[in-house]
Amino acid sequence: MDKLREAYEAVRGRVLKLRDVETGVWAGELASSALGTALSVTALGNGDKSDRALSVAGAEWLITHVNADGGWGDTSESPSNLSTTLIVRAALSQQRGLMGAEACLSASGVWVLERTGSASSEANVRALRGIYGSDRTFAVPILAYVAMCGEDDRAWLSVPSLPFLLSLLPQGLYRFFRLQVVSYALPALIAVGLCRHVCAARARGKLVWGRWFACPLLRRLTALQPQHGGFLDAIPLTAFVCLSLRHAGYGEHAVAQKGLAFLRQAARRDGSWAIDSNLRTWVTSLAVRAVWGGSVPAKPEARNWKLDAGGIDDAQRVAKWLVKTQLKAKHPFTGAAPGGWAWTELPGGVPDADDTSGALLALRRLKDIGSKTDTSGTVRGGVRWLLELQNSDGGMPTFCRGWGRLPFDRSCPDLSAHALAALAAWHDVSPLAAKAMERLARYLERAQAKDGRWMPLWFGHQDVQDGRNPVVGTARVVDALRQAEVWSEALGVGGIRNKGEAWLVARQREDGGWSAGNVSTAEETALAVIALTDGGAACEEAVRRGCAWLVANWEAGAASPAPIGLYFALLWYHEKMYPLVWTLEALGRNINRLSGD
Repeated sequence: MDKLREAYEAVRGRVLKLRDVETGVWAGELASSALGTALSVTALGNGDKSDRALSVAGAEWLITHVNADGGWGDTSESPSNLSTTLIVRAALSQQRGLMGAEACLSASGVWVLERTGSASSEANVRALRGIYGSDRTFAVPILAYVAMCGEDDRAWLSVPSLPFLLSLLPQGLYRFFRLQVVSYALPALIAVGLCRHVCAARARGKLVWGRWFACPLLRRLTALQPQHGGFLDAIPLTAFVCLSLRHAGYGEHAVAQKGLAFLRQAARRDGSWAIDSNLRTWVTSLAVRAVWGGSVPAKPEARNWKLDAGGIDDAQRVAKWLVKTQLKAKHPFTGAAPGGWAWTELPGGVPDADDTSGALLALRRLKDIGSKTDTSGTVRGGVRWLLELQNSDGGMPTFCRGWGRLPFDRSCPDLSAHALAALAAWHDVSPLAAKAMERLARYLERAQAKDGRWMPLWFGHQDVQDGRNPVVGTARVVDALRQAEVWSEALGVGGIRNKGEAWLVARQREDGGWSAGNVSTAEETALAVIALTDGGAACEEAVRRGCAWLVANWEAGAASPAPIGLYFALLWYHEKMYPLVWTLEALGRNINRLSGD
């Protein structure tokens, strides 16, 4: 117990130290991305002297961070994958004069050949289809980018088309067309689709009829682009748009120029780029639970909160920031109504179910510890936003209700459970909440596997063949169900929660940690401990062993982040706040329990 308390205080001190001094919230730090870096290297490579300097620095970073097998992964800790390796190879083909570039191109060429069987464009198409199936969201931009960097215009004939003209239709009609791209990818649908059409028509010597629609398409892109230029605040997506416009003949358009400005300011000192600017709203919501946490909240009449960090003034600063960052107008990108939260407060963020649920739960926690910030209107708007997002199957999608069946647009268990907990915490705000919660509970029953597990959408494990992570999925759902039960006993989810708990207990590793792969991680272990805390006698020993693993991991200085996060288009990432905030919450919720106090 002494070691547990020491570790808890040390982790808490680290988390508090990482707050932004001016706002009192947490920005976190995403992993550098080989893919984002490669795309930025090419996008800026034809610019002025300063742009070329950024491009060279990025290329040198890529050369330095090649894997031993000759390929590249999504993070420096990730195994090589085909998508990233194809993109980095294409980027370095434009930088052959740099020391080490030719050696990297040679080694990576062998790596690609071993996996595709041929150096042809058709082989790349077949290989990427095996990865992404019918989802063209990422496969087509990759192939288009490789064609851009090549010297044979006939490569464009192997790039599948995109229905870019459908972007001119009203947003409400998109779901009827079964688009082969997901909702967040509209800029890529427009820019890459137009570019592929123009370049393929040139290669065939055919009429480029798509140019007749260039003006309305560019107006649509302009309307979708945030003021700072970064679509979704995403480096890869913004770079794809800039490059596609350049190769389609519109490189001087304001959309392309604003996108390049965004890429310039996103460059890191070491020469790399991440996949996104930050997850400030998301990690702040997680940190609220950890810093001002403890046990699962009691019912209103039985709360006995202990403010254990920072003081009430700090809590109120965070509450005010969350109120301020709620989206107050219809979002131009997805058409989402006001009331939601994005993963970041920056202009490129798009409201989504997970971040909205996280913000609502954080505001509940801050109110319960004594924050006097008026959140009544904010909460009503957030609850209404979630209610309107709910799919017809009872579950929650990420961005848009009923858009389609591709990833990130269909209902999923972890987002649905998170929304259930948020609605339960504020169940008295709307008379419609009870019915929505009942539908969410029934959806989670149907989504649970026979053995008790749930699969998440936004998290996975890169060392598992299918990339899925039932440890994170089950832990997130079990934790959310327990939170929801505190506020609404009538939900009747105890049975599926118990099955989820039993699955987690059975999957604990011999060393006391958890992982969907072969090595326990701080993220997965902490989430499992959080989920099993207060789970009864059957979970007690698993929680104790899990806490011991977390303490030993912290003492060994091994609390580095693991790439378990899944970004758009199945890109792996890690976030340095994840192991810290989840370890803090897991230990904090068990200090008094395990000591018998």
